[in-house]
Amino acid sequence: MSERFDQSQTIAAIATAVVPQQGSVGIVRLSGSQALAIARTLFHAPGHQTWDSHRILYGYVRHPQTQQLVDEALLLIMKAPRSYTREDVVEFHCHGGIVPVQQTLQLCLEQGARLAQPGEFTLRAFLNGRLDLTQAESVAELVGSRSPAAAQAALAGLQGKLAAPIRHLRATCLDILAEIEARIDFEDDLPPLDEVEIVAQLNQVLAEVSRILATADQGELLRTGLKVAIVGRPNVGKSSLLNAWSRCDRAIVTELPGTTRDLVESQLVVGGIPVQVLDTAGIRETVDQVEKIGVERSRRAAQAADLVLLVVEATTNWSAADQIIYEQVQDRPLILVVNKTDLASVETVTYPSGIKHVVTAAAALNQGIDALEKAILEAVQMGNIQAADWDLAINQRQASALTSAKISLEQVQETITQQLPLDFWTIDLRGAIQALGEITGEGVTESVLDRIFSRFCIGK
Repeated sequence: MSERFDQSQTIAAIATAVVPQQGSVGIVRLSGSQALAIARTLFHAPGHQTWDSHRILYGYVRHPQTQQLVDEALLLIMKAPRSYTREDVVEFHCHGGIVPVQQTLQLCLEQGARLAQPGEFTLRAFLNGRLDLTQAESVAELVGSRSPAAAQAALAGLQGKLAAPIRHLRATCLDILAEIEARIDFEDDLPPLDEVEIVAQLNQVLAEVSRILATADQGELLRTGLKVAIVGRPNVGKSSLLNAWSRCDRAIVTELPGTTRDLVESQLVVGGIPVQVLDTAGIRETVDQVEKIGVERSRRAAQAADLVLLVVEATTNWSAADQIIYEQVQDRPLILVVNKTDLASVETVTYPSGIKHVVTAAAALNQGIDALEKAILEAVQMGNIQAADWDLAINQRQASALTSAKISLEQVQETITQQLPLDFWTIDLRGAIQALGEITGEGVTESVLDRIFSRFCIGK
């Protein structure tokens, strides 16, 4: 067994971000059978404070040999099983910064604790039955959430809103398997198998698996966000659009064409979806070497984007330069933004019939942003990603397991259709049961667990 799965050792880690002169509190967390003993060695609680579970003690962290004062701190005690890991857990709440928490952690390690590996606290919570695997993954997703909707989806997973239907589906499959195997083993003692009922149950399970599997796209959208590139000729108002949208001056705005030489990035949230907006350099032919590099980066950013905002001016008609840019990005999902409508009528602009989404804006006056966000959400929904109910939003690993379960269930249906013997029914049914169990962590391998929890931060 690898060190990560050895629960005989007490583990320790800094559980908060350590940034100089940032943050008032730094936490050192320990979990394991020796956590309390280490705490008693290092922490001096003056007066008659009792070391009971779920109490907060006030005192001092001291070096056990020299008695040198390390920090004035609080100590939180959570005895097993009423803790995050279902082991004895203690937390030193030190002053924020680098030195106090690092010195406290070092003392814990000198007293026999081992430095925790990434995600090891949550791994122990899973191994000790406090969390299933979907809940454990939701912990990491909650920590890394980039929008309120992403946090809502993670909290839903933490509350078991994915695990519950998966367990129900797996239980139904187990019941079907038991019915079939009973007929195989005791054919003469039991009534004939109700094949119509079995088929109906399988259809229900398959429909629910398909419904949950359909949330994979919205789950990916919540976790990675939407990458949007703003492209267009120089001086059409791309930077003004970014500034108006982000409500801050992220990009330099002048009347000189070619001002933006590199990608300017802004992180926004639209309808609960994290959006990474890239303001690119104006695309044109140029002899300026620096600007030429910026133009090439703009082209690459447009090709890598999930959605392209092609900005043109209302003050000029569709130009040959606009056409060239359009031809370079027309294979991407695209919204045409007709800017500077405060200076000219939008009716003067003609554009290719292939462009379906058009938004008008006067970015310099902060006009048109609401319409732009609405168009973006409509483009997202046209991709069959609904930005309304985020209670179910499965990740890539869960989607892979569900896909395996779906294939196995479809093969069971095919086996029944071909009137093959009952033994053949059970083969793929067991495959579906195993795949569903992998989602919640039943029968999952150490290598899979190691891959999942290695993505966590060390203190979690």
